[in-house]
Amino acid sequence: MASRAERTGKKFTVDLSTQVGPLKLKNPVLAASGTFGYGLEFAHLVDLNRLGGFVTKGLSLQPRAGNPPPRIHETACGMLNSIGLHNIGVEAFLRDKLPALRKYDTAVIANIYGETPDDFVSVARELNNSEGLAALEINVSCPNVAKGGLDLGTDPEEVQKLVERIRKITKLPLWAKLTPNVTDIQAIARAAINGGANALSLINTIRGMSVDLDKRTPHLSSVTGGLSGPAIKPVALAHIYEVAKSFDIPIVGIGGIASGRDALEFMVVGASAVQIGTQNFVRSNACITILDEMEAFLREKQIPKVTNVNRTLSTYSQSTAVALDR
Repeated sequence: MASRAERTGKKFTVDLSTQVGPLKLKNPVLAASGTFGYGLEFAHLVDLNRLGGFVTKGLSLQPRAGNPPPRIHETACGMLNSIGLHNIGVEAFLRDKLPALRKYDTAVIANIYGETPDDFVSVARELNNSEGLAALEINVSCPNVAKGGLDLGTDPEEVQKLVERIRKITKLPLWAKLTPNVTDIQAIARAAINGGANALSLINTIRGMSVDLDKRTPHLSSVTGGLSGPAIKPVALAHIYEVAKSFDIPIVGIGGIASGRDALEFMVVGASAVQIGTQNFVRSNACITILDEMEAFLREKQIPKVTNVNRTLSTYSQSTAVALDR
């Protein structure tokens, strides 16, 4: 049966805007850090003005060459990477990249990285008050050199202290990007929230490894790397659902999104927006295609606002909620 909009000859309109803490986005689709360069590399391939936003490659205080190759390896339903946070450094980003990005109507979120907490704070201070930046995403999944290379993001106390320090020196919205490589992600989420994060980005890559059997050697020079792509989608959905039901904070969902339906599933379980990562390597227009598919689904189902889809959870029966928690 034709919808009312079809019967009257009117096109059903969909409001794609969403709110991530204090930041309003015109749509919920962003390109994820490390998969979209500094945005300008994709400008001739993708209409950046159509994106809700994008997150830059992780920026450090000084330029970094990253790990030696091989540092990417394709796996079943995904890929392993160990880029090593190769980047041009915050000074070159502010001088050479950000001025050109200001002409685009999209939110630019700077992902920041430090080898020590002091480095994180220094990068955030450099970026503070920079015209054209919409938010900072703190990569708390990075190795902490001062702690012997252990992931800073696995220690709730360290996460809270770091976010608190950055919160004190910037008014920009702060997104904490959390690692899934922990036994209790709620403890890490709580720490980031207590430290002053405005939103959480869930999830970063999952630690993994691949071996070349013929050579008896790892496929990556660093031996292990971060697994991304469709293979990690179920893990990401579970973590987002777990955090969303426990904390009242916006979540930006990441992990294996390859279609509009995938993206909407993330919003159903509690995400306010999503980031597209590995798919940008598969097809340069992935973000736009996914956005179009989301809009088409919402129009077909006569859902007027994209943010309405996450209300589904509140309508679950008690028995369904219990089943989901098992």
